[in-house]
Amino acid sequence: MSPVIDPLALDLYSRLVALDTTSSASNLPAIELLAGVLDRRGSDLRILRSPDGRKANLWARLGPPVDAAGRGGLVLSGHTDCVPALEDDWSSDPFRLTDRGDRWVGRGAADMKGFVALAAALAVRLDPASLTRPLGLLFTFDEEVGMLGARDFARAWPADEPLPRAWVIGEPTSLAVVRMHKGHLKLRVALAGRPAHSGTPQLGDNAIEKSAPVVAALAALRRALESERPELGEYFPEAPFVPLNVARIDGGVALNVVPDRCTIDLGTRPLPAADVEALRARIEAVVRDAAPGASLETLGWSEPLLTAEASPIHRELLALTGQRDSRGAPFATDGGPLSALDIDAVVWGPGDISVAHRADEWMPKADMERASRLLVELVDRFCGGASA
Repeated sequence: MSPVIDPLALDLYSRLVALDTTSSASNLPAIELLAGVLDRRGSDLRILRSPDGRKANLWARLGPPVDAAGRGGLVLSGHTDCVPALEDDWSSDPFRLTDRGDRWVGRGAADMKGFVALAAALAVRLDPASLTRPLGLLFTFDEEVGMLGARDFARAWPADEPLPRAWVIGEPTSLAVVRMHKGHLKLRVALAGRPAHSGTPQLGDNAIEKSAPVVAALAALRRALESERPELGEYFPEAPFVPLNVARIDGGVALNVVPDRCTIDLGTRPLPAADVEALRARIEAVVRDAAPGASLETLGWSEPLLTAEASPIHRELLALTGQRDSRGAPFATDGGPLSALDIDAVVWGPGDISVAHRADEWMPKADMERASRLLVELVDRFCGGASA
């Protein structure tokens, strides 16, 4: 039997995928679509614009206000942006949700417009008066380029307005319950040289040549990190270490000019218990040893997530799914910066992260159907009234 999906959720899903919310563009069309649907429920609805006004987060609360003492209720959170669809091997329009029998295909199909559609449709179906504790929805911008929307929400949310403690970040985990993930530290090495005509290169100082020993030293550090087993590494069996990736090298202006500058961009993903400053200092020492004149700049930082194993949201989702073990994810999510709000967040959602960010990204229909059922049960347990 083919999985049965709520028609409203499927309609929202299709309309969200049809919107090109690549991070370089505005997500306002998606936010306005979701706000228009949710506003019918008489919720506490807020469109929270980015500093430049081009993008926005959407916050909605149904049911009673949050009790400051107990902070009961639940928040379902997802991002509305997606990565570009520039791959040549798409077999259909990436901005059209295409039915392929047991799956749907489209940009954002897995990451993560399916969960956003399920959460919004569930809220629309609810009678807010039946809820005994609040249900919150947070839909963010620019997760794909540094969790900027979540970071803005955490920074600007009024301190005198308590939020529910339990949160679900609906990234694609194939419905596995994840209570921790790694962070992402992005760095840039800058090397300076002296320009000269390529006909007389001895009069210059080639900055690109200086990058070679730095890259070699970073490769050696990567191998050393891969041999180490830091705390909590057992929860990341696919990479139980701190990964380091030399991602991009840039330099030079023309073939007939000795390059006077070169930059090396790299990223490393520390585990939740890692000393990030010590890791950065270790990288800087390796770089300066290989090139004493080099500088190291921090380009960005995405916080790790670590939620207690005994937290109610983790326990309840384990019970609902039948999962017995704690798990970690190798990627970062909005849950990292949102942790500054003193919340317990788990990452749990339909779809497989391994098919995201590539051509013919897809979502299993069975995942959407199961996620829809389990979300109703979860909201019922935390907020009451969802199954009414």
